Amino acid sequence: MRTIFNLKNSLKVLSIFAIAVLSSCASKKDIVYFQDEPLSETSQIDNSFQLTYKTNDILTIDVSSIEPAAVMPFNLAPVSYANSTSTNLNANGNVLRQTYLVDSEGNIEFPVLGTIHIAGMTRAEATEMLKEQLREYVKDAIVNIRLINFTVTVLGEVNRPGTYTVQDERISLSEALGLAGDLTIYGKRDNVFLIREINGEKKYAKFDLTTINVVNNPVYYLSQNDVVYVEPNGSRVRQASYNQTTPVIISAIATLTTIAAILINNSN
Repeated sequence: MRTIFNLKNSLKVLSIFAIAVLSSCASKKDIVYFQDEPLSETSQIDNSFQLTYKTNDILTIDVSSIEPAAVMPFNLAPVSYANSTSTNLNANGNVLRQTYLVDSEGNIEFPVLGTIHIAGMTRAEATEMLKEQLREYVKDAIVNIRLINFTVTVLGEVNRPGTYTVQDERISLSEALGLAGDLTIYGKRDNVFLIREINGEKKYAKFDLTTINVVNNPVYYLSQNDVVYVEPNGSRVRQASYNQTTPVIISAIATLTTIAAILINNSN
């Protein structure tokens, strides 16, 4: 009789242990990023899309004219290395080009013209400014400026999280999510989070993808170095609570429970 009593007590202990394991779910606090930012308003960023150059941007600037020889001094030579007999190519077979880095003061060093302040300018403004300064040297110069380090980062519940280089100088939220393979089934469509740095200060906004009005959001078009985060829904949070050892523990509990039940039946 005492054996049966001990076995029944063991079953109770195992049951309690099983419940404890299965209920030890990770909380939202353990899983979700960026939880401590107060976002009482729909958007804290007041900004319609207009790309402007800023510190640490990397640019290519090409100057052309009907007189090629006249613009040669204003174009950086292709990248070449010592002991190289030919112009170096990148992995895609394109010529490696020298670039302009916007320094901490917002300046670039341009051939012949010297130090030029470019930070805060749009592409059109910078192009017109360079054309004006080149008129002294070149007739009807054509200036083409490209930002080559325009990247956006997409994190959270998307199929391919990562940092993506944007070929154009304009990308929408939808296009960025498309690059990341769209949201997974576990992504919260009504809580997509944006982080943007403006003049050294972090700004935040939220998007609700369940409404068509999201395209009218003033920050729907992203800026360089923006971070987009898709919050996981409740199902993902609960799913993440079960670590790799949980199935083993559950299997062991089931086995012990079965053995205990057999022993009780045999004792009867």
